[in-house]
Amino acid sequence: MAQNHEIAKEVLDAVGGKENIASFAHCATRLRIMVNDKEKIDQKQVENIEKVKGAFFNAGQYQIIFGTGTVNQIYEEMEKLGLDGSSKEEVKSQAKQQGGHFQRAIRTFGDVFVPIIPVLVATGLFMGLRGLLTQPEVLSWFGTTPEALSPNFLLYTKVLTDTAFAFLPALVAWSAFRVFGGSPVLGIILGLMLVNPALPNAYSVADGSAEPLTMFGFIPVVGYQGSVLPAFFVGLLGAKFERYLRKRIPESLDLILTPFLTLLVMITLGLFAIGPVFHSLEEVVLHGTTAVLNMPYGIAGIIIGFLHQIIVVTGVHHIFNLLEIQLLEKTGVNPFNAIITCAMAAQAAACLAVGLKTKDAKLKALALPSSFSAFLGITEPAIFGVNLRYMKPFIMGLIGGAAGGFLASLLHLAGTGMAITVLPGTLLYLNSQLPMYILCNLVAMAIGFALTWVFGFNDKMLNDMKIADK
Repeated sequence: MAQNHEIAKEVLDAVGGKENIASFAHCATRLRIMVNDKEKIDQKQVENIEKVKGAFFNAGQYQIIFGTGTVNQIYEEMEKLGLDGSSKEEVKSQAKQQGGHFQRAIRTFGDVFVPIIPVLVATGLFMGLRGLLTQPEVLSWFGTTPEALSPNFLLYTKVLTDTAFAFLPALVAWSAFRVFGGSPVLGIILGLMLVNPALPNAYSVADGSAEPLTMFGFIPVVGYQGSVLPAFFVGLLGAKFERYLRKRIPESLDLILTPFLTLLVMITLGLFAIGPVFHSLEEVVLHGTTAVLNMPYGIAGIIIGFLHQIIVVTGVHHIFNLLEIQLLEKTGVNPFNAIITCAMAAQAAACLAVGLKTKDAKLKALALPSSFSAFLGITEPAIFGVNLRYMKPFIMGLIGGAAGGFLASLLHLAGTGMAITVLPGTLLYLNSQLPMYILCNLVAMAIGFALTWVFGFNDKMLNDMKIADK
């Protein structure tokens, strides 16, 4: 087995040498490289390097998949070869200049929402655990009932499950200010202003127990608890307005006037213009999403289960973060998670079938760890390293995802959170849904595995590819 130092040298040679690397960084599984000239990259040479599980251009970067742990070691070895690593943010900043307007917009949208996902993941887990601990069947094991639970204990669990969504605008506005170059602390304050207790609570207005304020005789004003789009655009415009002010206000007055004017102007716009407009748009998006998910006969599951991993390949799947956040905030459940989990489980099973069926030692060593990674919710190594390379396993995985999604949709399966799937995702279905969750994923896996084993792969495909590469 080649040493990591040798692998780093091979990577450097295959991407065109030091002079072709503008900057490089790494994330959890991938080496992310900005190159000066794409034509100097030898794609076949990169894919044949030991431990490489796939390589492709995405979001303006050349991304080489090594997997967790390994990528850190390869990155360190490349630094030893005389390359200066960049932060992931710097590489992303360069990448934002590439691609079409739509791709850049989705990338920016993802940059805003990805940092707040860990908090929403934790909240989803709290919801799942709360559902488990309040089930009569579970409580009966301890000789008690839901009615006998301490009100203080239930209040404590509500603090865990409700806080992130009650103050979601503060998280979104903070992240938007950070991404668009403003002062994040101003974003936090603007987001908190949008949910100030002095405003009518959005949940109370929704259930009819409170009325919106009417400003200037015609503008309805409410708090924006759980809203996303108003906070996003307040953050975007607020950061740009702050930067505009800093360029024009004398340094001696900057500390006083810039935050004062930024907060004054943006909360006025947020409550009286941006909030009402984008909250209405948010409702339209939510109703549209709900309508698709409520399509009869499991049609939504078929469509989403089949298409989701194709969208992952394009790199614009971060747009779904908004939809999942809205579903959780408005309904408390996330049926989208259940469907896409089946799509990922099917790709994992297709990759596993390739790994078990092939007699090629290198492909087996690539496919088996990649399938395990996919069962943990990270499908890129399986997709780009194995399934998409031979195409048929990818298609069989799509069919399995559609079948599992169909069943999940018919059973109205819905998670209590977002962003974790397949094996870790079981924690989102502890509220009596776990047997159905396991069933849907087993169906997706069985179909993806069986179709790949019978129709999707044989070693002749591997040999044909090797001949084509020569």
